[in-house]
Amino acid sequence: MPGTVVVGAQWGDEGKGKITDLLAEKADVVARFQGGNNAGHTIVRDGEEFKLHLIPSGILYEAKTCVIGNGVVIDPHILFGELEALRARGISGDNLRISGNAHLIMPYHLLLDGASEQQLGMYKIGTTGRGIGPCYIDKYARVGIRVQDLLDAKILKRKIKTALQEKNFLLQRYDIGVLDADQVTEELLGYRERFEPFICDTSLLINSALDQGQHVLFEGAQGALLDIDFGTYPFVTSSNPIAGAACSGTGVGPTRVDHVIGVAKAYTTRVGEGPFPTELFDETGTAMLEVGQEFGTTTGRQRRCGWLDLVALKYAVRLNGITHLALTKLDVLSGLPTLKVAVSYRAGRRQLDEFPLRQTDFHHAKPMYEELPGWTQDLRACETWQDLPQEARDYVQFVAEFTRTRVKFIAVGPGREETIVLPRSIGLGGAF
Repeated sequence: MPGTVVVGAQWGDEGKGKITDLLAEKADVVARFQGGNNAGHTIVRDGEEFKLHLIPSGILYEAKTCVIGNGVVIDPHILFGELEALRARGISGDNLRISGNAHLIMPYHLLLDGASEQQLGMYKIGTTGRGIGPCYIDKYARVGIRVQDLLDAKILKRKIKTALQEKNFLLQRYDIGVLDADQVTEELLGYRERFEPFICDTSLLINSALDQGQHVLFEGAQGALLDIDFGTYPFVTSSNPIAGAACSGTGVGPTRVDHVIGVAKAYTTRVGEGPFPTELFDETGTAMLEVGQEFGTTTGRQRRCGWLDLVALKYAVRLNGITHLALTKLDVLSGLPTLKVAVSYRAGRRQLDEFPLRQTDFHHAKPMYEELPGWTQDLRACETWQDLPQEARDYVQFVAEFTRTRVKFIAVGPGREETIVLPRSIGLGGAF
């Protein structure tokens, strides 16, 4: 039975939560493998909206096991606030399991994140200020605090004291003040009893599930173009949101992954700073913003909007080994007489058919567009491929052929039920 990875194929905010929720219905385990509460997944089910930041999207299915893997960084306050909010709506969250190897976002991470971003001034990266980057820095500097450290107060206190020797120096430099090791330790130990029921060897749990023929769904956050290694550096996240990180972020081998679902909008959006070749500054971009309700789930920040960038999407397909695409928000394009898709870039006198290696080239890239006819029909009522107007089908077909992959899912509205699953007979999809 397959392991399936769901990843963002753009700059995040593609609608991964909805697709993961849809796929989770047939999964046994849903595992989040990277990022922190800088991610936001919105799920609409039966008219109810759920906004998740740390907890896997499969949590709405209480019969499924939901895992926060070792590759995730956890803010305890956010985690338990999210659990309490779910419980208030009748979802127990008892099916959650947390890796003892996951790292914890500490109070000093939050303080340092905001201070360092402010110091960068006009060169700021546009982080969410949630302490994600500083937490990952400590992980790789080998001075991080892990979930399992909560189970030994003596070790925890020693680690925090060691970490604060450097952190307090930096906090003073930023004119913030210092933190007391005993106080920080005591506050963190206050979460121990709440963590204990959830902590386990999640690598063993997931591998055992796969050995038993169960279906495991690996859920990523952010998107491929925000990858720390392959994204638009330095305007990226602090982890690897690409499919390969599902293995290192949960403790499974690459042979356990059978399918990779890449989620992409039918247009492109980006939050925060960084280059964006197809960005629109006209009424079309404003229409995408308003109709698509393009505001960040986590921060509420307004998203930048633009035409679909197929060069970047083809790059994401290659990076992730995407086997199937889920194309979301196709309905937002209804009413536009002509649609544009970027099929190459112009950098100076050169035409670039592939995503450029050099940062400078991408910063100065001008999109070369192919124009496709639009449609006027409202797509929200479409339930099958045949229900879509011909122009919409042609648009989807063009995306599939250009990226040399198969479109399996088409979202025509925010609701879970507003998703067309393409059958094999169309020739775009593929059976799982």
